[in-house]
Parts: sequence; C-alpha cells; structure tokens
Amino acid sequence: MKILVGACLLGQKCKYNGGDNYSEAVAEYIKGHEIIPVCPEVEGGLPTPRIPSEIVNGVVTNAEGETVDREFRKGAELCLKKALEEHVDLAILQSRSPSCGVNQIYDGTFTGKLVSGKGVFARLLEENGIKTIDVEEIGSKK
Repeated sequence: MKILVGACLLGQKCKYNGGDNYSEAVAEYIKGHEIIPVCPEVEGGLPTPRIPSEIVNGVVTNAEGETVDREFRKGAELCLKKALEEHVDLAILQSRSPSCGVNQIYDGTFTGKLVSGKGVFARLLEENGIKTIDVEEIGSKK
C-alpha cells in the first residue's frame, strides 16, 4: 500500500511554528508501506515558520488578516498531483489544519474554536477519490 503522509507527522519541521507533529502511532502504522511525505503549505511557497492561518469565509487568511489562499491552494494542487502520480491508496493528515484537517478545522476567528469541515488539501484529495484519515484516528485502527 502507498500512503501519503503529512510531513509534519513524520517529524519534519514544517509546522507553522517551525515545529512538527511527530506521531509514534503513525510511524508504527506505516511500517512496511511505501510512504510519500508532503507538506502542502511548504509546497505552496510558504516559509517555516509562518504566521498561523485559518479558513475565513472560504479564504485561507493568516492571523494578520493577509490572504494566503493562493499559496495554500497551489500547494494542495501540487501535492494532489504527486498523490495521483504515485497512485496513493490512503492519506494520513494532521488534525484541524487549514490544509490537512480531515474532520474539523478552526472556525476562522483565531480563538481556537473548532467546527466540522475540511482543510483545502484534505477536501481536494477526497474530491479526487483518495481516502483520507485524521492522525487522531490512527490509534483506534490498531
């Protein structure tokens, strides 16, 4: 099985704050599979670290009120292209991210409130028939 994985979950320092979201559960889950790591935000040209962003009225906007929608969508498209070329079977993505959120995202008020919804990349993957799961679901898949 080929699995696309959010690079931050594999320990790559590509998170908005310069850190990562390394997941031991993901590391165990992906053993024996071909892995394709991606970070749509970095692929779209955003720096690390970067100003936190949320989806505000359908547009990805950073906490300073600047739109970064073009970069988020460009990165999502580039990573989708890679996923399709590699014929991935599954994508494991970071919870709540405006790129990779599978089940929930922040509500766009930068107050930490969550709403049901999908990040830009997660939505694009699903629209193209690629199964996505939230990293938080991995522990329950054993």
